[in-house]
Amino acid sequence: MQIDFHHGVTWVVARMAGFSSEEAGIIAHSAQYVDDATNQGLIHFDNRMLYERIASAHKMLDYRNFDELADHYAWIPFHFLPGNDGLDTPLTTTDEHSFIRRMICRPDSPPARRMVADLIRQRGQTPDLHRLGIVLHVYADTWAHQGFCGLQHAVNRATKLQDEHGHSPLSLIKRLSEYFREQVEALTGELVGAVLPLGHGAALSWPDLPWLHWRYHNGWGEAVERNNAQDFAAAARALYVACCRYRAGDPDLAVTLPDFSALDQLLWQTQDEDGEVRHQVWLDAIAHGRFHDASGEPIKERLTYLAKGPGSWKAQALGELAEVQPKGQVYPWTPAFQHSHWKRFHDALLRHRQYVLLELLPGYGLLAA
Repeated sequence: MQIDFHHGVTWVVARMAGFSSEEAGIIAHSAQYVDDATNQGLIHFDNRMLYERIASAHKMLDYRNFDELADHYAWIPFHFLPGNDGLDTPLTTTDEHSFIRRMICRPDSPPARRMVADLIRQRGQTPDLHRLGIVLHVYADTWAHQGFCGLQHAVNRATKLQDEHGHSPLSLIKRLSEYFREQVEALTGELVGAVLPLGHGAALSWPDLPWLHWRYHNGWGEAVERNNAQDFAAAARALYVACCRYRAGDPDLAVTLPDFSALDQLLWQTQDEDGEVRHQVWLDAIAHGRFHDASGEPIKERLTYLAKGPGSWKAQALGELAEVQPKGQVYPWTPAFQHSHWKRFHDALLRHRQYVLLELLPGYGLLAA
């Protein structure tokens, strides 16, 4: 999924579930920032204090840099949560095939539902909205990234890509062919061999396009059919239920779904491959009151999102920043840093990664770090 869903849809469902505009803004910003937190390492302050942040994504994907792409510390806990083959029982066999099958991302899987429920149980008196946004990002991606895993493995190879009209992604393949001139067969849509074996790289951006109905063959030769419209609609409803349960502090709360027709319509009708263009459509719809909050009142908000630069969470935390910070940059310390959205997001990011890799997955017999 891209910014239109992780920011726009997440904000809308949070408001529908009863969160205030400010609360929904923190949740949705955090959900999208998972894709934009591409830097890691120590922050040095002028009073000798230090703060270490981790990355939950990488910069614009360079498909030649497999060492970087193989960073399972980012892909597994934040983008390709293992689905445990749809089972709620631990892995008992030791062969590679069984392990990889359990590592494949599955929609609304038992580990995904447990992740959400555990977060709700840990809620306490002071909700951690930054971590809620992170978890909602991971949860939503179990629908978009289903069938792929966050490891370099042959199962991620996608061949014979076709949409519902039998068309192959020729424009994208043409662009990729500059990297892989002899590895890409533009006529068939096949990405040959182990060229793009991580995540859904071989499927290009097709899993992230909300309206697309498409099919492919995975690296095990299995024919797979995907209906993104249905999957994204299901994800939006699941996020709504999670938000309602989080507000109530009850992971088992029975939730009645409201009318999702306006949200579904915008998801399916906004058919542009550029996620930023689709995001602007969502911002315009929000500004014009196309959606309603939990009380049924139209939502009219001028929602914005800044990943970096002046006004961004990072700039608010560390001061207005140059586009590129020099190596060894020392930042002025201010007590406000401790409570900044940027620090609280990165604190939540680390807690989530530790939870997934050291608690959630080991509970299913899966060791991935």
